[in-house]
Amino acid sequence: MSTSLDTDSVDALRSQIDSLRMRINELEVQNAKLSSQLSRCSCQKMEDEISCVVEGGSVVDGNGESMKLDKKTRKKKDCKTGILEHHPRRYVALRLMYFGQRFYGFASEAQMDPTVESEIFKALEKTRLLVGDKKKSQYSRCGRTDKGVSSFGQVISLFLRSNLQPKNTDDANSWELSIERDVLDAEIDYVRVLNRVLPKDIRVTGWCPVPIDFSARFSCMSREYKYFFWRDNLDIRAMESAGQKFVGDHDFRNFCKMDAFNVHNYKRHITSFELSPCDKRLESNELWCFKIKGSAFLWHQVRCMIAVMFMVGQGLESPNVIDALLDTDGTPRKPQYTMAPEMPLVLQSCEFEGVRFICSSDARQALHLHLEDAYRTYELQAAMTHEALLSCLPQEHDQSLSSAKQKKKAASHISLMSRPTEPSYEERRAKLNLKQEVCELSDDQSM
Repeated sequence: MSTSLDTDSVDALRSQIDSLRMRINELEVQNAKLSSQLSRCSCQKMEDEISCVVEGGSVVDGNGESMKLDKKTRKKKDCKTGILEHHPRRYVALRLMYFGQRFYGFASEAQMDPTVESEIFKALEKTRLLVGDKKKSQYSRCGRTDKGVSSFGQVISLFLRSNLQPKNTDDANSWELSIERDVLDAEIDYVRVLNRVLPKDIRVTGWCPVPIDFSARFSCMSREYKYFFWRDNLDIRAMESAGQKFVGDHDFRNFCKMDAFNVHNYKRHITSFELSPCDKRLESNELWCFKIKGSAFLWHQVRCMIAVMFMVGQGLESPNVIDALLDTDGTPRKPQYTMAPEMPLVLQSCEFEGVRFICSSDARQALHLHLEDAYRTYELQAAMTHEALLSCLPQEHDQSLSSAKQKKKAASHISLMSRPTEPSYEERRAKLNLKQEVCELSDDQSM
């Protein structure tokens, strides 16, 4: 009887939490609308439109062109902070590409530098595209990729300076969202301007005007990840069989790094899970990739899924282990295992309804040349490394030795279902609640 009552209480609390979160989102949108109207009423006219970024003694105008300014002009422009106030602005989504090897993840909250996000905001301040600070910009991001993870389709949304005025100056959301060519030519070329000052391993690949209630995180319909790997002796058929078990709605608490303080729902929907070869070979080996698409993902979920898939591909685990780990009633505690490495993981794309990203022909050409140059450089490095490999003494391929290594690895492997486990969600929550009670008791005694 008490267990049933406890379960009902927990369900009721979760329902209240979900309702409060929805209300918070509604209030944030309403607050952004009112803040925008207030900023426009405060100062509608400036002495002139600032469409430049000072960079030493030079500036970059709204089209990304460089020109010189004398000291008197630079002082008059007062471009020290890189942040403008009370200037025409519009809410836009930016699509980003970055190679994450040197970054401490995408988000900048962890006080580690550099991050992709910190570099983006440096560029936004440098180009004077920010209107107000980060908080006033109503900033949101689609995903938080980890240290070393790359993306070719990350999306952020925020208010940016605009060359255009809204149709209704009392309504910040009265922009023409379907941009015509003549209007597009008059607007700032956000892609070109930002790419001129961003580091070489970060690029903006498109932008799109979006309504004020748009959220790069919550408006996203689906996200797609790719994970690259060399086939070696992996059993592709067994991995394909195991991968299909992920498709659908499941509780993925055994395939993530659990955050019991902030996350209470571990159910996620996987739309597709595919394996396919890439057009790349190294002697008899072949490059492959996993392609995983879903509505949303938990912290480290993809890398945990891939780690178990590799165990299946090596013959160390049966494909049925996926069923066992997805059954959180039978397996409430996650077995301890190491995640797959971060470097081959890419956030490939984020899908939104009605969002069509814009990239001018000049910006597209510059982006193409930049990536082509980077690709040529990496191909030269790969060719040199391959030449070094060939120059080594030829390695004798002993099939019996290779087979012995595989048998040794299989013998030392501990089955996932026999390994030590991490605390369950319920155990983590009980510990957090106890800690909170102790803190409250300590505060009461100090008073």
